[in-house]
Amino acid sequence: MSGDWKMKRIHRAGEATRQSPDGIASKLFWVEMLAEGAGDSELGAMRATLEPGTVTRWHTHPRGQILYALSGVGLAQRDGGEIEELRAGDCITFAADERHWHGSAPTSTFAYISIQGARDGSAVTWLEPVNRNRQEEIS
Repeated sequence: MSGDWKMKRIHRAGEATRQSPDGIASKLFWVEMLAEGAGDSELGAMRATLEPGTVTRWHTHPRGQILYALSGVGLAQRDGGEIEELRAGDCITFAADERHWHGSAPTSTFAYISIQGARDGSAVTWLEPVNRNRQEEIS
């Protein structure tokens, strides 16, 4: 490998698990930080585990996002697009600053790994909640 990239440390399973910040989804969910991107040139990664019927707010990522489904059934929607179903092994990508949401199906938990980069110290911009009619349609 070229450049200044070096192994920082081994992340042990479960050592950085915490609840999501309040207000970013319809319900709290579990987040395990796998890699904290310290600067604009580094990627951050997390594992998220959602209870059935959990939906994030609309949001964007300044450098895009890769979402890899681990287990359960998930849902994702790009602004103006159809709701997509995600199952274990599925991968969806969102372009830089693409408005979207994701969550779990009404009757299933959903676990995924999310990878995203930061710009100016921020990896996500949270927007308005998914509207109630849309949440009822999902549920």
